[in-house]
This record gives sequence, C-alpha cells and structure tokens, in this order.
Amino acid sequence: MKIGNVILENNIILAPMAGVTDLPFRLLCHEQGAGLVCSEMVSAKAIYYHNKNTNVLMATDSRERPVSLQLFGSDPDVISEMAAKIEEQPFDILDFNLGCPVPKVTRNGEGSALMQNPALVEEILTKTVRAIHKPMTVKIRKGFSENGINAVEIARIAEASGVSAIAVHGRTREQYYSGKADWDMIRQVKEAVKIPVIGNGDIDSPQAAQRMLEETGCDGIMVGRAARGNPWLFGRIRTYLLEGKLVSEPTKDEVREMMLRHARMQVAFKGEYTGIREMRAHISWYTAGFPNSSRLRREVNAVETLKELESLLNEKF
Repeated sequence: MKIGNVILENNIILAPMAGVTDLPFRLLCHEQGAGLVCSEMVSAKAIYYHNKNTNVLMATDSRERPVSLQLFGSDPDVISEMAAKIEEQPFDILDFNLGCPVPKVTRNGEGSALMQNPALVEEILTKTVRAIHKPMTVKIRKGFSENGINAVEIARIAEASGVSAIAVHGRTREQYYSGKADWDMIRQVKEAVKIPVIGNGDIDSPQAAQRMLEETGCDGIMVGRAARGNPWLFGRIRTYLLEGKLVSEPTKDEVREMMLRHARMQVAFKGEYTGIREMRAHISWYTAGFPNSSRLRREVNAVETLKELESLLNEKF
C-alpha cells in the first residue's frame, strides 16, 4: 500500500489512540506486523505554546517507521504553521484528527466536531497540505450525528484539498464506540474518491479484517481498540490475509513475557513512576479473559516499581 510517497509493507494500520499508542506500544505493534503505526493525537496549539508534554507525544524511533504523527485543532493558520514547524522531525506521514469524540475536544470545535463545518475543514486541509511536503492523511467518522452523516462530503473535500489518504471510522460521534460500525458507509466513501481509503471499526480478528476488505473494497484496514493488550493481532491478520492461515492466539507465557517487556520499555521511556502507572491499564487489557485476571489487576494497581511488577507477574500470572 502507498500513501503519497510512503510505501507501506502491508495495509494493516494501528489506529491513533490517546493514552495507548505511545512509542513503546507502537514499537511492539510494528514488530508484530503493523504496516503503519500512528501516534497519540497532538494539539497544534500545544506545540504553538511550547507545551513540554508534546515532546513525549511526538517522540519517534527509527525502528517503528513508517510512522504517522496526528495533529488536532481548529485554527487553520495555527495547524498549518505548526505542521510546517515540526515537519523536519522523523515521522513519515502527517495525519489530521476529524474523529475524536471526547467532549473536552469536541466542545472546543475540534476532533469530530469539525465535521459539522465542512468549509473550515477545507480551509484547514488546504492550508496544511500546502505548508508541508510530507503526505497528509485524515481520520474521520461517519458523521457527527445520525442527522449529520457526511463522511462522503468530507472525503471529497479532503481529496480535493490534496490529502493523500483517508481513514473512516464507521460510527458517528454520538455513538462513540457503541453499536455496530457502518461498513457500508466506508464502502460509499471508497466509491466516492480515488485516494486510498482505510476502513476502521470492529476489526477485532483476522476474519473481520478480511470481511472489511471484501465488503467495502477499502485499500487498508485500521485496528484500534482490539489492539490494546494484543499487538499479536497485526501478525495474525497479516498471515490470514496472505496465506489464509489462522494463527493461534498467544499463550499465557507469551502474554506474560510481552507484558514484562512492555513494562520495561515503558519505564525506560517515561521513568518508573509514570511508566508503572500507565502499565496498569495495559495489563488490564493484556490479561482480560484469563482466569483470576480481575484479582491480578487489583494487585497490579498497588504496584509502584518495576521490580514489584516483575515479581507479581512471574508469581501470579
């Protein structure tokens, strides 16, 4: 799959997720087979005001490339200027967020709220595409609400603005992540534009990935929540799409070793205090469905050091 001048090894993409797709997790997903990984969303205004937190969010590693960095905001001038300012950093694709449903984002007219203002979307995308040389993509939803379904309109605007690819989550902002994703809307977007379309929503297995490609005709698939605690999913999807073989899910020992490795990477990247606390959520995802996992998660929430976490996982999991 090709996005602008960036060639991906495959068309299986890790979705940007706030609080999830930081550098350590992206490295693991890339290693397991993701053809493209995407950062957590970064505020263009935060870059403008030199917010120190953006440095961690924008950190990349040559081992994870190709990598996409996602911006969000609502001011066309700020977004385009900050895109140009950070372009020299070692990411490959700039993505723009038109899909975030979180109230603290949408009440500022950002994220999925922008889909209610196509004219502003056009201005943002046109100015930003012109300001940078790297390919630009966008991630959208079906629409803001059931009364405002306009994914096809926004996709056509994106294409006309010079955007290189578009990812479509088949839910409205009102739905958040509930209900069933509307894959037919992804098909409609694919039929409406010539740029690559990436389908997103309810891809939680290799079989679902295959169905998404067949039912929508989309060029790529984007895996979001199903990848939490499950970086193996990318390799399982890749093998299934290429060879038709269904690779078994990881064993308990493999899950434990991945958790330990992830924890060590997290601590090395963010320090022990932050790294261990952020691992609590990841461990709840890794261990979901295993016997006595709820008890283990309670014990993990009391752990404060890497050594304690290693001892707990080796002893109890």
